[in-house]
Amino acid sequence: MPSSLPDGEAVPTDGSLPPAALAGAAERTFGVYLHVPFCAVRCGYCDFNTYTATELGGGGSQAAYAGTAAAEVALAARVLGPAARPASTVFFGGGTPTLLPAADLAAMLGAVRERFGLEAGAEVTTEANPDSVTPQALATLAAAGFTRVSFGVQSAVPHVLAVLDRTHDPRRVPEAVRWAREAGLDVSLDLIYGTPGESADDLRRSLDEALACEPDHVSAYALIVEEGTRLAARIRRGEVPAPEDDDEAEKYELVDDALTAAGFSWYEVSNWARKPEFACRHNLAYWRGGDWWGIGPGAHSHVGGVRWWNVKHPTAYAGRLGRGESPAHAREVLSGDDRRTEDVLLRSRLAEGFDPAWWGAGAVAAVPGLVADGLLEALGGGRFALTRRGRLLADAVVRALLG
Repeated sequence: MPSSLPDGEAVPTDGSLPPAALAGAAERTFGVYLHVPFCAVRCGYCDFNTYTATELGGGGSQAAYAGTAAAEVALAARVLGPAARPASTVFFGGGTPTLLPAADLAAMLGAVRERFGLEAGAEVTTEANPDSVTPQALATLAAAGFTRVSFGVQSAVPHVLAVLDRTHDPRRVPEAVRWAREAGLDVSLDLIYGTPGESADDLRRSLDEALACEPDHVSAYALIVEEGTRLAARIRRGEVPAPEDDDEAEKYELVDDALTAAGFSWYEVSNWARKPEFACRHNLAYWRGGDWWGIGPGAHSHVGGVRWWNVKHPTAYAGRLGRGESPAHAREVLSGDDRRTEDVLLRSRLAEGFDPAWWGAGAVAAVPGLVADGLLEALGGGRFALTRRGRLLADAVVRALLG
């Protein structure tokens, strides 16, 4: 089951925010994240707030979910009031959003459009499993205003997928990508490397098959073994080996080499785009410290230095909204030091680079040593970015910049 929520200060029943959080909102980007907490099967490595029908029993209704999420969209619009503005990005994550009927996802997007509006050219993404889409469903999403689909491929190798408890047939991926293209959607593919038992040749095969689909964007993440997951238990029992840092570093370099040779450019440590316009603008807003409202059980939000998180179980979430209450579990008001730390953690991961003067004299003083160690390179104009070695040691760079 998903991990527990952190504690924090109480949230007013109506969800109202401190006036300071709304000040200057018009100058900040605004995105909406919609969490769909349903999965057909729980993957052994997953620690996300997701539920199968068996786990939910009779306590959560997929059929009613679109209406429940729309109720939180309406609450968000009331809370933001005059600070509400059109969304520049909308992202449906999960879980598997495409387990819901395409008409339900379209209705949820319609609620965002009705309450907030969408900026011209807004990016609207849904995550999907390759076996959870049809040509008709993708066409319905595109007609509703979706612009992008991100397929969870993870690997093209059956024995690797088996360790991850992924159930899709990798031979289905090219077909799903073709359907998305025919619907007019941009396509991103997600990969995971470092799975126990994955060889370098296995990863090369996954990269070759992903690139053969000619995606616009690729995300590649090192496997993280989360406590409480089935995979963590298997490793603890000695059934499969734990991932190794050196192996994952070598595989990151393999990923970067293959994607760079295919014409992709990295723009964040784990993300590559064929052209700059294919970078995920929703995630860039997270990394740049923008505002977003997270809709759904367990979803997190951030507006003007206030962060909050919703109750996790779909039944509790629906119950609060049914009573006209905020579904927020708790919140925190970030201090100046908190915001600086987050900014270093996130912005330093971007290829666009950073000016160390943003973060004070300590960060400025740390840069020459990081350049000498081959972890940062100068971009000009006082900006610096991670080298590839720096990407592999990004945590060490962050520690140095924070002093």
